[in-house]
Amino acid sequence: MSAAPALAIGGPLRLALVGSPNAGKTTLFNALTGSSARVGNYPGVTVERRAGALLGATRPIDVLDLPGTYCLDGETPDERIVANVLDGRIANEQIPDALLVVADATTLQRGLGLVREVLKRGLPTLLVVTMIDEVKARGGKLDLMRLSRILGIHVVGVVGHRGVGIDQLRKFLETPESWPRRATLPPADDATQRFAWVDQVCREVGAGALAPDSRTDRIDRVLLHPIAGITVFALVMILLFQSIFSWAVPAMEGIDALFRGLGHLSHAWLPASWLTDLWSDGILAGVGAVLIFLPQILILFTFLHFLTDVGYMARAAFVVDRVMGWVGLQGRSFVPLLSCYACAVPGIMAARTIASPRERLATILVAPFMTCSARLPVYTLLIAAFVPATRLFGPIGVQGLTMFALYVLGALTALGSAALLNSTLLRGTISVFYMELPPYRMPTFRLLGRQVWGSAAAFVKRAGTVILGVSVILWVLLNFPHAPTDPALSAEAQAQANVNASVAARLGHAIEPAIAPLGFDWKIGVGLVASLAAREVIVATLAQIYAVSDANDYGGLRDAIVNDVNPATGQRLFTLPTALSLLVFFVFALQCTSTIVVMARETGSWKWPALAFSYMLALAYAGSFITYHASRALLAG
Repeated sequence: MSAAPALAIGGPLRLALVGSPNAGKTTLFNALTGSSARVGNYPGVTVERRAGALLGATRPIDVLDLPGTYCLDGETPDERIVANVLDGRIANEQIPDALLVVADATTLQRGLGLVREVLKRGLPTLLVVTMIDEVKARGGKLDLMRLSRILGIHVVGVVGHRGVGIDQLRKFLETPESWPRRATLPPADDATQRFAWVDQVCREVGAGALAPDSRTDRIDRVLLHPIAGITVFALVMILLFQSIFSWAVPAMEGIDALFRGLGHLSHAWLPASWLTDLWSDGILAGVGAVLIFLPQILILFTFLHFLTDVGYMARAAFVVDRVMGWVGLQGRSFVPLLSCYACAVPGIMAARTIASPRERLATILVAPFMTCSARLPVYTLLIAAFVPATRLFGPIGVQGLTMFALYVLGALTALGSAALLNSTLLRGTISVFYMELPPYRMPTFRLLGRQVWGSAAAFVKRAGTVILGVSVILWVLLNFPHAPTDPALSAEAQAQANVNASVAARLGHAIEPAIAPLGFDWKIGVGLVASLAAREVIVATLAQIYAVSDANDYGGLRDAIVNDVNPATGQRLFTLPTALSLLVFFVFALQCTSTIVVMARETGSWKWPALAFSYMLALAYAGSFITYHASRALLAG
């Protein structure tokens, strides 16, 4: 163990937050920093770090949010990083100047073991006890003054999400040099004596003398039931997907009208030039076609964050643990896979919490099958265009069930792939699954709003960077070279001729023979190639193709694909079998450069993402082929 350093001189003080999962550490970090976090990785290791400046401080103070851990001798990469940071074993990382240990007041008996380990590091330490309001609500009374005297350090009680105790805590944070250091704390490193000491401390301060949480127990009897729990989970997901169509429609129509109006005004007011065309037919049509789906993204993230914060998702992990065991995984894999509903990148990174390297790798390889938010614009566009908005019962309709079926298909494929991997390339024994169930807590509107805002901002940023850049490139490829001007052609026919002569059209026609068996034409082909950068880019691509080729009035992407016909045959190019085939393709295909890069980084090799990309592409082609021809046969019959 490295010697305890003197407090930093000159640079900002570094305070590190240490605590177990579900102790309220992240909520406290957000309250102290205003969630102005700088996110990165520790030097030389792929474990995420968050740091933020302490709000309202009279001196420069940085707060470092370390990964959650139950002890300083953990098994997972994120748990091991805590001990390495405290002991100064991270390259180019200084030992923190002081430590804030976070413990849940309702489970203080489990938290004291970690407190004792941290105190042995000999650093200035302060204990923050969270959830003190729940202790009072359950008839308990925790003597924090007594706890402070026993431990020999300052102890502050807070309710992080409501701001209770935060002002008092900030006063202590201004002068960490005055905090006590405890390099030793009886008893010695004997497990029996250690547990006896923890029990004794809890008795003296009143911890553990709490009335049973009958509300949590009653709810858990339903949500943790092997049949009722899965039924509730399915109903929640169906309602979520139906709400995506029902609640978001007015806002989506408003955003769609806004961008189409801006496009018409741009053509009417700006001088005729390639810059005007780039702005209206390239940027507005491409980026606007994706931003239209922002209301649905907001609904999705609101539901997911609420269900996580309220404590439901941890229960869902326990319910599906048995199912996960059948395919060679365990319940801890459920949390990273569920995180992929927002984005596969953080979902794959969340697999660091899995101790078993084999199970971690299996989780990473099947994570891209989970339906991320980037697929949502594609699903919504095609379902809204080709699936009738028929009500079946109550608020549930055909469109919502179709969306639910796509999510289920992705999840089942992920489980099936995990079973295949664990019976072939990744054989091994399933590790023991344990997870602390947090009590049910109603998140504040401020906390929920901050989380949804952060997720929505990431979606908008993606639209303003990746999709914007791809839209500009696609516009150039769709507009050059031009076909020779023919006075005999109408403006619309000339525009279509220009598109057919473009580099993008030539690329699409070149790959059309390979994708024609799936029901796809060259336009979809261009979109599939472009969507290798990000899945939702296909929406921007199709919007640009139809905007550029329609010289008179681009009336919106959904109407354009529904009314698109082959001029030679007069038949519609986009049919229900084509839409179903494209939906299945997007369920299976790994079309996300960021995901591939993160998979390589997390696995330490390019062979695993290469295997995943090839396997998923083959599955996507086969699934689309079967879907297209089977649906054509059924419709013909």
